[in-house]
Parts: sequence; C-alpha cells; structure tokens
Amino acid sequence: MRIIVVGAGIGGLTTALALLRAGHEVEVVERAAGFGEVGAGLQAGPNATRVLHSLGLAAALEPVAVSPVATRFLRWDNDTVLTEWPLAGQIDVKYGAPYHTLYRPDLIDVLAAALPPDVVRFQRTVTAVDYWDTRPVLRFADGTAEIADIVVGADGIRSAVRGSTVEETTAPFSGMCAYRAMVRADESPEPSVRIWLGLHRHLVAYPAGRYLNLVCVVPATDWPAESWTVPGSLAELRANFRGWSPQLNELLDHVRERVYRWGRYDREPLSHWSTATTTLIGDACPPMLPFLAQAIEDGAATAHGTHPAPVLGEQRAFPSARRTRTSTARQSTRQRRGDER
Repeated sequence: MRIIVVGAGIGGLTTALALLRAGHEVEVVERAAGFGEVGAGLQAGPNATRVLHSLGLAAALEPVAVSPVATRFLRWDNDTVLTEWPLAGQIDVKYGAPYHTLYRPDLIDVLAAALPPDVVRFQRTVTAVDYWDTRPVLRFADGTAEIADIVVGADGIRSAVRGSTVEETTAPFSGMCAYRAMVRADESPEPSVRIWLGLHRHLVAYPAGRYLNLVCVVPATDWPAESWTVPGSLAELRANFRGWSPQLNELLDHVRERVYRWGRYDREPLSHWSTATTTLIGDACPPMLPFLAQAIEDGAATAHGTHPAPVLGEQRAFPSARRTRTSTARQSTRQRRGDER
C-alpha cells in the first residue's frame, strides 16, 4: 500500500516509521526546507515512550532523553511544594515504560535517522487533495501532483488534508496564550518538572536536552496567530509573573531574548476523522490544549488501523478506536486549565 504522510513533525515521522515497520510503501512530504527548531521541549509519558521503544528507538533516545525524578507542583508566591509525583524509578516500573522530557529537535533527529534517507521530501507544499477514480491525489504548490492509496494528514491546525476528510470547523481561541523561553539546563538544581500554580496563570519548567524549557501560560483576550514562532516580549513575560516566587523569578532572570508567544486553540471532538482513503492525526484532527497531546500515540494507532487492511474501506476503523481516548484526553486538558465545559 502506498501511503503519503503530509507533515514531518513528531506525529508525521512516528506515523511514517510505524507504517514502514508494518510493511507499507511510505513517503513524507513537508513544506519546510528542512528540519528546524520548531517548538522547544516536550514531555513524553509512558504511553508515548512505549511506542518509541516498540519502534526500536530506545538506544537512540538514551543520550538525549531526560528522566525527571519527579513532577512538583509549587505555590506561586513562595515555592511551597503543594504535591509531588515521583517519576524516575517508579513510573517505569508501574507502567512498563519511562517518562522522558526531550528537546524537540533531538526527538525529530532520532525519528528522522530511523527512516530511510529518501522517505522525507522537503519543500513540498500540499494545496489540495483531489481524487483520481477512488484514489487520493495530492496537489502541490509547484503545480505537480502525486497519487496514493491513503493520505495521512499530519500537517497541523492549518491542515490541507482536513478539508477533504471532514467538514471544516473552526478551532476557537481558548483565552490562553503561552510564552516559551529556554535557559541553560545548569540553571536547574535537579532534573525535575516544576509547575508553579497561581490565579489564572501557571509556569512549567523542565529539562529539555541541554536546556531548561519554560512554558508560561497567561490569560489573553484575543490572539489570532496560530504559530509557534511569533516573537514575544521578555519584558511582558516577566511582568506577567511579577511578585511570584524567588525560584521562579530567578529562572526568569536567566531568560534572554528569543522569547516566543503562541495562542492556545481548542476544538470540539469530531464524530469521525477518516474517509476510505484519508485520515488525520495530531492537531490536523482534534487540536486540543497541549497538556496531554497525543501525536506519538496517534502515529502508532494509524499504522495499526492500516494493517492488514485492504487498500480501501478500512480507515473509518481508526477513529472509532481512538475517539473515546482522544475525547477523554481532551476533557482532561480542559480540566487542567479549570474549564470543564
């Protein structure tokens, strides 16, 4: 089966690797000129690391992954530990896989290195999906086209594949924006995940490779840009947390310019996100607040849904298997921000 994955992010590359291991012919098309530093850090729970290990990546992850000792929830004004979740040495025993924090480009490199060199094709911008008989045809910005048996849309919130797969709906702005910044990892006393909780704001700090990744979530009335790379103001970031705890402000004192700010978008669960020949994963499908993102899990589930399925007619089985889980994850993200609608 010839499968084209649109988008070479973490979800797209995981999907491609899983599909190759399932015996399919796979191509990944990506509009960017190459792999770049898009995003910063990520946290991968056992559900994700189990997938990565099953794809043979455990050894490749070892030099770049951090196993935090704990997640600590801290009071916003004085660093008092409100509660703590032990991680390293316990979560892997309980769930059979570790909890890692990673620098996104490091994980991209690990996934890309596991793929044959000709699988990913850059500067291929998809503009539409048409059909030739019953097979999907990808149209590209340069006027060329490619035919496939199945197309996987892993191309984010502005997905070019989504319009040919489901009825287009808007992803409303959540009322939250996040500043993203990084400091050197040696500014952290130990490899832990720290979350300072305050009224309508919180700040997460965790190790990501040689850095400490800071995600600083604040309320906002409007934020039209759907981008990871909109510049933010260091002065505004610090002002949002003025008067907060000594540890937190010490971290912010180490932040230098190259701060980013992005809006958080949400969407109601979809009743389906596949046709006989197309399917969606990650933010192309049900973008949710990024507290429990599931792109790696999506990639593994997609490969399972296409093997040993025939060329046509089985893709609708994938969302039926994922709908309950993604809806539960999405509801949990809303609860984490205090929104239980």
